[in-house]
Formats: sequence, structure tokens, C-alpha cells
Amino acid sequence: MRKLKIGVLAAALALAVPALAFETLRMPVPSQSMHKAPNTTVILPASYRQGNARYPTVYLLHGWSGNDQDWAMEGNAGPLADTYGVILVMPDGGYDKWYVDSPVSSGDKYDTYVGEEVVAFVDQHFRTVPQRQARAITGLSMGGFGALHIALGHPGTFGTAGSISGGVDPRPFTEKWNLKAAFGDPVRNADYWNSQAIISNAERLGASGIGLAIDCGVDDFFAPVNRALHQRLLELKVAHDYTERPGGHTWDYWTNAIKYQMLFFSTRFRQERN
Repeated sequence: MRKLKIGVLAAALALAVPALAFETLRMPVPSQSMHKAPNTTVILPASYRQGNARYPTVYLLHGWSGNDQDWAMEGNAGPLADTYGVILVMPDGGYDKWYVDSPVSSGDKYDTYVGEEVVAFVDQHFRTVPQRQARAITGLSMGGFGALHIALGHPGTFGTAGSISGGVDPRPFTEKWNLKAAFGDPVRNADYWNSQAIISNAERLGASGIGLAIDCGVDDFFAPVNRALHQRLLELKVAHDYTERPGGHTWDYWTNAIKYQMLFFSTRFRQERN
């Protein structure tokens, strides 16, 4: 009988406490640079509609063959907006565009689109804290490369960046994931390929002052290039968090890893405010 009473009381308390209720929106965000309007998914924390406060933003980039809904649908990212009191922004970076302003496809300018146009749209239409120290960007796989690449190109926009299972050095994978359509021929365009590898820009990462969190599973095919980047950052004494956990290139790994990166971002946001 005591167990029954406790169970009834617990149920009553659960009903009395309002559940967190983040809000998911999807909208076209126009791109002047590409003359089209890809979709972006935005997740607002439950508290957003309850006042006039401004919120930090975390940009979550999808991987190869994905789209703007991946983190919300497959990654169940919504509750993170409530847990950390942030706006989550998930732009469509193209099926296989690698978040670069392609030197061989003039209509693909996803670096400019995500790093400038989406940010400007979000700051205009939502109550963000429109400052570098209140913006973070991360992503998985192709999006992990994209997040670090965009952060490098826009150090005045993003104060913190992460990568999960990121293809941080595309050079060992020239025949995969339609990379040549984004980067060009790896022989004729070798200089471009070399310049885009994140490891080639490790010194710039250090000089930028961007907070870094890099994460990859030990069984992931991108583990070797992430380890090489980590070692280079250590050699240069560039502050960063680096984590390897059991796991591969899977949503099980990514949905776990993003929780740790969100904690890292949230901590950075608080430190920057103080």
C-alpha cells in the first residue's frame, strides 16, 4: 500500500510540473550569393516565448547526404535547447557541398551562406545575443569539417567551434563523398585541397582565439585525421578539448557526443559573460 501511495504522489507531482517544451521551426533562408533559399531548422527553448531575454546560438551542421532536419529528427537535439537555454540553428548545407565556396562550382557558396547569410537572418528574426562570444558552431562528419572551416573563415562571428567525427582533412579521401565536385581535381587543384585541410590551418586556429572541442570515435574512419590534427594543435600549444570514445560513424555516437560539446559551449558562454 505504501508503494502505491508513493507512486500516486509521484504521478501527481509529475503532472504539476510543466514539461519542457522547446519549439521547432523550419523556414527558407534566402541566399543572395547562391540565388536560392535553402531551408533552416531552428529550435527555440521553452523559455523563449515567456519573456524578452536574448539567447546564445549554437549552429549544428549536418553530414554528407543529410539536410537541415537531421539533428532535430535523427539527433533528437531539441531537448538541448531547453537544457542549456540556447537557440539551435541547423542550416541546410547541401547534400554534398562540404560547406565551402567551391572553386569549381560557382553556384555553391555554402561557406558564405552559413557563415554570413544564415547568421544575419537568425540575428534579425530571433532574439539572439548577436556577438561572437555568444555563438558556437559544430557539426558531424562533413559538418564537422564545415564547422571548423567556417569558424576559421569567420573568426569575428564564432567564438567557439567544435567537430564531431569530422572529415577534418579531406586529402586522404579524394575519391569519396563527391569531394572532387566541391574541391576540384585533387591533382590540378592540389593547392586548394592542401589549403582546406584543417591541419594546414592549425596556427590560424590558435591565433583566432576560438574555443575548440574536437571529438571522434576510436572506430571511426576519420579517427586518424582527427588524431593528427590533435597532435598538431598540441605541438603548437593551441588550447583545445580533444576526446575519443568507443564508437564509430553512427548516430549513437553523435547523439552522445553532442551532449558533451553542448556543455563545453555553455561553459564558454558563461565565461565570456563574466
